[in-house]
Amino acid sequence: MAITAKMVSELRQMTGAAMMQCKKALEAADGDMDGAVDHLRKAGLKSAAKKASRDTAEGRVFAVSGAGGRRGHLIGVACETDFLSGSDQFKDFVAKLSAGIAEYDPTGVEDGERPLSSQPFEGEENVAAGLTSAVAQFGENVRVADLIRMENVEGAVGMYIHHDNKQGAIVSVTTSADADKAAGVLRSLCQHITVYSPAYAQREEVPAAEVERERAVLADSEEVKSKPENIRDKIIDGKMKRFYSECVLSDQPWILDDKQSVGKFLESELGAGTRIEAYARVKLG
Repeated sequence: MAITAKMVSELRQMTGAAMMQCKKALEAADGDMDGAVDHLRKAGLKSAAKKASRDTAEGRVFAVSGAGGRRGHLIGVACETDFLSGSDQFKDFVAKLSAGIAEYDPTGVEDGERPLSSQPFEGEENVAAGLTSAVAQFGENVRVADLIRMENVEGAVGMYIHHDNKQGAIVSVTTSADADKAAGVLRSLCQHITVYSPAYAQREEVPAAEVERERAVLADSEEVKSKPENIRDKIIDGKMKRFYSECVLSDQPWILDDKQSVGKFLESELGAGTRIEAYARVKLG
């Protein structure tokens, strides 16, 4: 049977495999589309181990919310090309993975009480087997690059996925505000985290050695040494506010209004005592 360009294109859209692989599979299956899919899968399984070492700079980051907004997962699934990451087949794989995460609430990729890799996956023994099959089907290295789980029974967990689908953020905030109101605010907070990449959530998390080093640098500056000794500490304290505003999330100028800090904004929107407990970013590439 003659193999047409249309058949090759159709198989490529179905599987995400490379064009030459699709052509060879169709030739081996004498033009039968289902047979060609099986051929690709069998051939891919043999070489999946080799592909597992290849670079994965593309992919998709996605979020799964649960427990009425009090729990969330932020996951990055990486692959080799943007062609694959934008395909319907890859999106379908991510959707199946997302459904499993929502049901089984994994604690990590390989770690914790409920590792993702050992949990059930549609049509496969577990997620690890599903990933092996995905490598075989797609002809690219596919892996779960990161999985962050957060839960806050006294507040809410918010998430945000950037428009490129390759990065996002998750945050846990203790607050008395209702879940619906908190959701929008925390999404904006995660946008801020994605853009500004803070190093710490609160001042007390900054290592003492780092604080001491910064104070020592300031104390040795000409600007401080030129001032009377009895006011130098106050000057240093004032300058340390700028240090904290650069690296501490709650002290950073709010992305939508740099006249107030993130911490002040959260309290104005979600009530006094609102506190950032933890946050994380996931970025592919």
